[in-house]
Amino acid sequence: MSKEIFSRYEVKYLIPFDKYQRLVEAMMPYMRFDKFGNEGRYNIVSLYFDSPDYKIYYETRNKLRFRQKLRLRVYDNVTVNDTSFLEVKQKFNNVVNKRRTSIKLNDAYKYIYEGEKENLQASNFQTLREIDNFKTLYNLQPEVVVSYDRQAFHGLFEDDLRVTFDYNLMCRSDDLRIENGPQGTNFVDPNLVILEVKVNNSVPLWLARMLSEFECSRQSVSKFCTSIDLMTGEEEKKAVSQF
Repeated sequence: MSKEIFSRYEVKYLIPFDKYQRLVEAMMPYMRFDKFGNEGRYNIVSLYFDSPDYKIYYETRNKLRFRQKLRLRVYDNVTVNDTSFLEVKQKFNNVVNKRRTSIKLNDAYKYIYEGEKENLQASNFQTLREIDNFKTLYNLQPEVVVSYDRQAFHGLFEDDLRVTFDYNLMCRSDDLRIENGPQGTNFVDPNLVILEVKVNNSVPLWLARMLSEFECSRQSVSKFCTSIDLMTGEEEKKAVSQF
């Protein structure tokens, strides 16, 4: 979880929970558990930002060729004295780039809510400057907290292959303190799992065949947009509720 620069393709699928369990069993000869968590399982809680006029939401929803998001993320149980990650996620021509810096959660809050920029103990000040420019340009403010459980795997024979399964997907806007952990309203049916295949170049043949055999259909699911849909309560914006 400490890597600070990512560049890769990400392909998403929405699958039933029982298919996730069967797919994991089938993948194990080719993959290993992520080194973090118990058998690659851990919890993620992220605070997402947007402008007052929802520029980030609409850029993402309208699938602009270049779009980006800002989020503050923690893993598993933390306090304000533990490490968090401020990161920018960008997408251009289907390639995902992420840059992040680790920062004590309390310092992150001071930066976000008080504008504090001095005496911050960040791991990458260049990334922090980029984040600050992005935040200022868009007038970004804390908007919604998204949380979920994840089980992650890495390829045994393909160094660049990573596969993740996300479930128990919840969001909230009434409590934006991410150290308060996973809680909120399900924005994806609890019986569904978001599968993501992450590679630098192309999906290996064995995995492509396996996904076809398990009848996994590609489906774009934006955790951020779907959460905003649910929290804003607009009639035309609905949470994912069926397969």
